[in-house]
Amino acid sequence: MNIYMICTGNTCRSPMAEAILREKGLEGVEVRSAGIHALDGVRISPNAQQLIEEAGMPYTPVSNSLSEDNLEWADLVLTMTAAHRTVLHEAYPAMKHKIFTIREFVQLDGMEDVQDPFGGSLEIYRHTFNELVLIMDELERKLTEG
Repeated sequence: MNIYMICTGNTCRSPMAEAILREKGLEGVEVRSAGIHALDGVRISPNAQQLIEEAGMPYTPVSNSLSEDNLEWADLVLTMTAAHRTVLHEAYPAMKHKIFTIREFVQLDGMEDVQDPFGGSLEIYRHTFNELVLIMDELERKLTEG
């Protein structure tokens, strides 16, 4: 199962989600991340990096722009917001069947979007990181239960 995590700039949410899911070491699961408006090679947010490193997780230290090759590679494309999902549905209608918001896919109640911590304090990033840990736990459950 190839999973592609998508956010805006690939410096906060999707790199954290990628690191959290990768750390789970799920057999047969490969994960990548990118941003709809990302540039290749920009360092991820220092706060995101700090939280990932505190958790002892391997991570991708620089951003990646969205690529059609990776969209085709992916079995599942998980966006951080409904707006990201809409952009991808409109740009890649043939791939709509595999593009979901991450909360929608794991069927968590509450807000549809994962809040963007960009520019916020370490505590704001920590809140988003903890939310993503919860979501990745649900994703792991969903993937391993079949």
